[in-house]
Amino acid sequence: MRLPDGMSSREAMAIGTAGYTAMLSVMELDRLGIGKDRDPIVVTGATGGVGSIAIAILAKRGYRVVASTGKLSEEAYLKSLGAAEIIDRSTLSQPGKPLQKERWAGAVDSVGSHTLANVCAQTVAEGVVTACGLAQGMDLPVTVAPFILRGVTLRGINSVTASPARRQKAWDLLSAELDKQTLESMTADIGLDQAIGVAPDFIASKVRGRIVVDVNR
Repeated sequence: MRLPDGMSSREAMAIGTAGYTAMLSVMELDRLGIGKDRDPIVVTGATGGVGSIAIAILAKRGYRVVASTGKLSEEAYLKSLGAAEIIDRSTLSQPGKPLQKERWAGAVDSVGSHTLANVCAQTVAEGVVTACGLAQGMDLPVTVAPFILRGVTLRGINSVTASPARRQKAWDLLSAELDKQTLESMTADIGLDQAIGVAPDFIASKVRGRIVVDVNR
């Protein structure tokens, strides 16, 4: 895609596929009727790339965002992005009942497995859950209860084969809505020779936000 006006190539790489996917998720919440009058929105995997950018975008739009994370030590970071509340991911990651107390009007989930199943079971009537990742697993141990008793919508987010028009809209919205200082606060730069050394930190969930690899360093 052509870079939106006012966006540098470094900013585009800091946003990356994760940020683009986060915006596709937000676009679907909006398209399916989850306005800021219907919060809260839960964001799982909150300190990751998708989660961090989703929080920043949703908060700027005026939503009340609840961040689910296994890194409670990052509360200050998540609140700086706009999260109103932080919850421990353990409250969502264990097997749960098919239908639970209604909590969420919408969700951006990058975790999958039991986390996604519990989010669906806790979503309010006519709520919308967007799913774009599988950090916990590819399985989905959910029943039909949330969908036929509450009318919950589970919307898959495919960032790979989205149409050019949807891609362009997502990037234009990112350029207009993602605060550059907020993006900078979640971004770290490394040289190409450091990339292999940093890779284990991703696997061990020690990385937050975004990392830009400068191939000229």
